[in-house]
Amino acid sequence: MDETLCDTSKANKLALSDMASKACKLINADFDGAGFAQHYLQGIYRELSPSYTAKLLPITDEESFRQQLIQLILIDMGETLPLEQSISIAKDLQHTFDEARTQYFDFFDNIEALLTRMRQHYQLVVITNGPEFSQVAKVERVNLSRYVDHIIIGGQEPAQKPDKSIFDKALRLCNCTAQEAIHVGDSLSADIQGAINANIKNVWIQHQQTPDASIQADWVINTPLDLEDLLDNILSH
Repeated sequence: MDETLCDTSKANKLALSDMASKACKLINADFDGAGFAQHYLQGIYRELSPSYTAKLLPITDEESFRQQLIQLILIDMGETLPLEQSISIAKDLQHTFDEARTQYFDFFDNIEALLTRMRQHYQLVVITNGPEFSQVAKVERVNLSRYVDHIIIGGQEPAQKPDKSIFDKALRLCNCTAQEAIHVGDSLSADIQGAINANIKNVWIQHQQTPDASIQADWVINTPLDLEDLLDNILSH
């Protein structure tokens, strides 16, 4: 879903701008809202320093994780606020980002039409990594179930991509074998490596990413809209 069907980067960018503006209003006009917001984004994607990891990874509730992440960032940026105020600001900023990102979240252009056409010929399963907290809201925002047959959210499963188990579940839902499936995704480490782990042929949507010689996709396309022509070419052979 993210960066394959939907423009998550755009939604993140707009939501971060809203969050940065709100942080400056809540703290002070000279506060580095943009730097704060970027640090927050890295944190929710689990790009954490060892000290943050030790403090935050034991937290299993995603909303609490995000709010405590904000409090830690503020402390590191020299904002020593009273505890009650710190908690209040963390809640406000977390809600600002998540509500804004959901509002801005949408398909790339022409994806709905692509999915509608493809569903006439194929069973479509979306496997999306990420916590239930954020991914359910995204799925509902774009009414994804209208366009695909099954949706698997990694945060609701025992393991996420690239673990073989989540791909095996997709195959079971479609009642097909690995040899009858093709997995499409933008992430070499999660999508392509995961498909390789499950012995599924795969298509890497490169966008503007740099290839990694250690992970070789079966096919490479620039955007999701190239997928129809690729599949027609594969089936014709």
